[in-house]
Amino acid sequence: MKCFRYLASVLVSTVLVPSAVFGVEGMWQPEQLPLISKDLKAKGLELAPESLNDLTAYPMNAIVSLGGCSASLVSPLGLVITNYHCAYGSIQFNSTPKNNLIEQGFYAKTQTEELPAAPGSRIFVTESIEDVTSKVLGGLEGLSGLQRFQKIEQHRKALISACEEKKGYRCRIDAFLGESSYRLTQQLEIKDVRLVQAPPAAIGKFGGDIDNWMWPRHTGDFAFYRAYVDKNGMPADYSETNVPFKPKSYLKIDSKGVDEGSFVMVAGYPGRTNRHRLATEVAYTFEKSNQETKDYLDRRIALIEKMAAKKPELGLKYANQLAGMNNVSKNIEGELEGYKEVDLLSQKHADEKNLLQGLREENNKTAIAAIESLEKLLQEDQLQDQFNGYWRKAQDSDLLRTAQRLYRLARERAKPDAEREAGYQERDLVMMKQGLMALTRRFDPAVDQALWTLGLSEVKKADSKNRELLPTPIKKFLGKNNAELGKTFRTFYKSSILTDEKQRLALMQADAKLLESLKDPFMQLAVALYDDSIKLENAEKDRRGRFQQFRSDYMQTLVAYHAKQGKVIYPDANSTLRITYGNVKGYTNRKNLSFTPFTRLEEVSIKHTGKEPFNAPKKQLDLIQSKTYGAYALASLKTVPVNFLSDLDTTGGNSGSATLNSKGELTGLLFDGNIEGLLSDWSFQPAVTRSIHVDIRYILWNLEFINGAKPLLLELGVKTKDLAPAH
Repeated sequence: MKCFRYLASVLVSTVLVPSAVFGVEGMWQPEQLPLISKDLKAKGLELAPESLNDLTAYPMNAIVSLGGCSASLVSPLGLVITNYHCAYGSIQFNSTPKNNLIEQGFYAKTQTEELPAAPGSRIFVTESIEDVTSKVLGGLEGLSGLQRFQKIEQHRKALISACEEKKGYRCRIDAFLGESSYRLTQQLEIKDVRLVQAPPAAIGKFGGDIDNWMWPRHTGDFAFYRAYVDKNGMPADYSETNVPFKPKSYLKIDSKGVDEGSFVMVAGYPGRTNRHRLATEVAYTFEKSNQETKDYLDRRIALIEKMAAKKPELGLKYANQLAGMNNVSKNIEGELEGYKEVDLLSQKHADEKNLLQGLREENNKTAIAAIESLEKLLQEDQLQDQFNGYWRKAQDSDLLRTAQRLYRLARERAKPDAEREAGYQERDLVMMKQGLMALTRRFDPAVDQALWTLGLSEVKKADSKNRELLPTPIKKFLGKNNAELGKTFRTFYKSSILTDEKQRLALMQADAKLLESLKDPFMQLAVALYDDSIKLENAEKDRRGRFQQFRSDYMQTLVAYHAKQGKVIYPDANSTLRITYGNVKGYTNRKNLSFTPFTRLEEVSIKHTGKEPFNAPKKQLDLIQSKTYGAYALASLKTVPVNFLSDLDTTGGNSGSATLNSKGELTGLLFDGNIEGLLSDWSFQPAVTRSIHVDIRYILWNLEFINGAKPLLLELGVKTKDLAPAH
């Protein structure tokens, strides 16, 4: 799907490289697949690799993005399948203490029963991609870092604006290979998204945070949305008159499923990897930044959980945020463990030593100078990052961030739309409004105050140099103890109008002068911090402009260096469409423990304790005990498979991605990876890295025997003789 400058020579060289070089590593762009067709065929792909390069045809035009998770279209009536945890925000948003969908699960027997997804939910259908590198990077000679950043942003905004002249579309420009190449993606933006089905958390989140990133797993991590459009087939805001979206094609269901050794591939939108980073960056991340981030996240988690234990409705309000923080915390834990075990830093130093030696032998002074410039900039950036961490913690309040967004919007609206900061243009206002609406069900003043106080307590630990750099309004807070802060903040929350949804939304129309006149303490603080925020932002933009220049030079050097060795460098993940492939396969971990690739239905009962997160529903346990398998048993297991492993190369953002069989049919959903493989975001570890999928047979088994969802199964094209009555 992506094509880059300086990549052509590399791609040509791949034809000369034995297929074994590729293995299973690589989050490949669709147009690269024909160039590695021998390895795809050897692994078991039955489709023509060229067919996966056509984003307007099956199966690729059925792969969609949720803007953070991946998903796929699976019916002629806009039915979309994704992970339970990807739909969790919508499940939480529609839950109340009296009608808790997280506990009960949800199934709409008819379209009229389907529920609006959380505000801001989107389904993006990619329709076209264009190389715009020359248009983005034109005219940058002789510019400072800040000027370079601004010129690139100017070009990006102009291209996006022209792209979005076509009604109903959202366009984006993504950078690749150290921002040396850019692509413009046009996506149909479906705004009316509705929740169709989600299992109870006891199935969809079985094992919870304890099992997260672990194997074996027994999690039914799936849910269904439906995409709606207006009567003309175009995207529109929610309306009762809207109709289901009719896609050009949708994935066929592989109800027979896969077995050990079967070919599988995942198509989706992986979020971010960092495999081309320098040793300096690796050291800073793993020796300092990651551990500090985890420690702070863990304190935030503990604080919310302690408050929710006394007031359960808080657990519901903050359920989505807690899930996200727990996920990141455990991810960092796994990365740190892998980092130490494989001595990643030594590997990186060795790689760079070899690269520099090769450049010296070539007398490539330009490339060496580019690397030296990048190293110096990294040192500068890491020093600033320490202060930025304190700055963010000093403002760790949803209500303060809301005030800051509203005031920034007022300042930006005084400018022509093309000159506004990205995120505050007219194209962004609907999403901003929906975010302000969503806050109503995801915010509590007492929790927000406690989190803000926690953040300030962390800032008090800063060294004198960083504390001195903080603005005066923040310093005043630091001079107070927690009791004094509590008294001050209670006044803040009691007198603020921002806790009221209608007033928040009304302030989107206010100008800066009006907001400056408000007595609201959060808005007053936002106004007081504005100049300092802009100063920091401009300094960050200046560094980003210089990073674009130096990292681009470095990556072009790296691409050329590896091309001489006959190797492909695929771009790091950046939330753009990628395909990864391999086989259903178990593994042996670093402790020499071996794991088979499938888990069994009966193991749910074995794991069941009756207490969250191992509290399987009674109906499910009864069905397991009676060996009710329907048509979904795998012969080699003699039972229904729940989850399975593959040796695919995936990462965060791939959640919800379609797992396809050799014919391009849906055979499962990617939902996780193993903890031993988390380091692969930085350095791929083929021996121990595994992706975890929920098996399509377990999804269908739940729909048939737990939900009695005959209409949904028929819509999916699954034929069954006997369906259990609706639950």
